[in-house]
Amino acid sequence: MIRAISVDMDGTFLDENGEYNRARFERIYAELVKHQIKFIVASGNQYYQLKSFFPGKDEELFYVAENGAVIFHQGELRSVNRFEERLVQKILRTLIQDYQDLQVILCGVKSAYLLKAADSNFKTFAKKYYFELQEVDSFDVLPDDTFIKFALDVEVTKTGQIVEDLNQTFNGEIRAVASGHGSIDIIIPGVTKGSAIQRLLNEWRVTPDDLLAFGDANNDIEMLQLTPNSYAMKESSPEVFATAKYIAPSNKEAGVLQVIEDYMEKSQRP
Repeated sequence: MIRAISVDMDGTFLDENGEYNRARFERIYAELVKHQIKFIVASGNQYYQLKSFFPGKDEELFYVAENGAVIFHQGELRSVNRFEERLVQKILRTLIQDYQDLQVILCGVKSAYLLKAADSNFKTFAKKYYFELQEVDSFDVLPDDTFIKFALDVEVTKTGQIVEDLNQTFNGEIRAVASGHGSIDIIIPGVTKGSAIQRLLNEWRVTPDDLLAFGDANNDIEMLQLTPNSYAMKESSPEVFATAKYIAPSNKEAGVLQVIEDYMEKSQRP
């Protein structure tokens, strides 16, 4: 019996226009509430952006944001994993000195930060995903915040090489992971969507066998590994296809909603 559902957002729950069928989801969500099934929004994106997709439900949904670095529920920060300030400074020096063509966002609990000198197109892109976003003159003096992730934008063709280089350079201090479409996240080793969701499952005394999970990119792998009820979207990375047990229809076809509806229908059959 499914007791919890976790969904990635971009490329998974959201369609190619960054939207979803809200009326259809409302009908499904009413059934989830009736059957006491918890809904987890699990994304590499910022909490403040994620909750904007679900107006009126911020008190009910669970948000695993910033690739598992933070968990929010009822508008409150439930857990946080942070980088040490010394390491934040070391990472920033490396990114700025060694990767001139790279765009970087420093992600904190209160806000995200990018340089005023950043590319204008990147700023437009960043505002789409970071509703709390501040521009700073430099990263020489860090803002007053708790830092939980770095988000990078690189040429798509260089993604794999940069991920490999960063992981070698920092040798276990960080974990760089591709999150799709030229985006790279630098996260704390061992902190993933999967580890955050496991924490929630433990709290709820729900076994991973009772979790239904959906993803499309490599930052979803640990979440999908949790459960035998794992779905790769029709357009997913090869690594995600190799991890998930099943394949869901495309996000362009509301594949997540289709699968959930099927589960709910089957559960109500005599």
